[in-house]
Amino acid sequence: MPEIGEVARIVNYLQKHLVGKTLAVVKAQHDDIIFGKVGCSAEAFEKALTGKKVMGARQQGKYFWMEMSSPPHPLMHFGMTGWMNIRDEETAYYKPDNPKTTNEWPPKFWKFALQTAEEPKAEAAFVDKRRLARIRLIDCVASEIRKVSPLVQNGPDPIVDKEIFTEDWLGAKLASKKVPIKALLLDQVNISGIGNWVGDEVLYNARIHPEQYSNTLSLEQVKQLHKSIQYVCGFAVDNLADSSKFPEDWLFKHRWGKGKKDSATKLPNGDKFVFLTVGGRTSCVVPSVQKKTGPVAKDVENEAEENVKSESEEEEKPAKRKRVPKSKDRKRTIDEESEPVENGDFNGVAHNEDEAEQASKPASKKRKSNGKAKIEDAKAMKINDRRRSTRMSGKGL
Repeated sequence: MPEIGEVARIVNYLQKHLVGKTLAVVKAQHDDIIFGKVGCSAEAFEKALTGKKVMGARQQGKYFWMEMSSPPHPLMHFGMTGWMNIRDEETAYYKPDNPKTTNEWPPKFWKFALQTAEEPKAEAAFVDKRRLARIRLIDCVASEIRKVSPLVQNGPDPIVDKEIFTEDWLGAKLASKKVPIKALLLDQVNISGIGNWVGDEVLYNARIHPEQYSNTLSLEQVKQLHKSIQYVCGFAVDNLADSSKFPEDWLFKHRWGKGKKDSATKLPNGDKFVFLTVGGRTSCVVPSVQKKTGPVAKDVENEAEENVKSESEEEEKPAKRKRVPKSKDRKRTIDEESEPVENGDFNGVAHNEDEAEQASKPASKKRKSNGKAKIEDAKAMKINDRRRSTRMSGKGL
């Protein structure tokens, strides 16, 4: 997904090829999602840009826009797979092993295409295969774009807004929320531009575990996190997301083989990295470096599970059997012990499978009624008495 560095790359190409030029041809294909979801249309887009001069190109995090000679101005977001192609220019931020060359224009999955009036003519096209991008028009003066929705709802850009994104500002933001730090970084309402891979790189550089609660970080950790955000984001922006220029010890260089056979599981220094899910997103973590220094949500859940487990184990311990006296009270005691278990369970937990199965049977099948048991016991006692009398009589003879 294009993040702060990748968007900076496209803004650079727009400034290079379109800024200062008039758009002579504007074509758009209506898409109910890309245009329609944000109240725009292909017709409105064409009308708003045709014949206008591009005065500038800017960005705030993952959003970017072109400032036109008069309102409205196009504001764009790439989503997961959106991108801008410039004809006869390689804009891709990564180089596939087997690049497929094509002279097709407009390119496949295009949503709008532009052509400048000036020679040499420049052509650009917005593409998106999965239709998760968004294209809208902002009707205000160019200098006010960041003061209206949706940009006004988003947090500061750590590179563009360095005067806002200070160490003190970050510390206050972290302290005001109790969420996993990775989730906080990914929420654009807090900070603009940080996506999944940037968030992981930042936390690895700062030696902070992604699951740790944001409000548990020490002052030293906040200071280091601020430095790491500026370093990783700054490097990505300065190098226009050209991954070939990224340091070899970055996670970015080694993390992309998840689930693939013989994929890397260690960094060049030997540190092992693993993957876990934080805030619904896959996170790449180096456990030997990113230690938990405070409670996290998973720890609390695990503690609760352990308590439940201990209680269950205690309940499952077999009850002590009562001593059966040898006196005439033996029958009564056995009857008391063999009473059906109420509600078919043993304090809520079956002690073993046999008892659980027996407990689920109707009480009438578990034992005979007390009255019948007493009659049978009385008969048995009479029979035993007669036998004893017979034996004693035999001995007497």
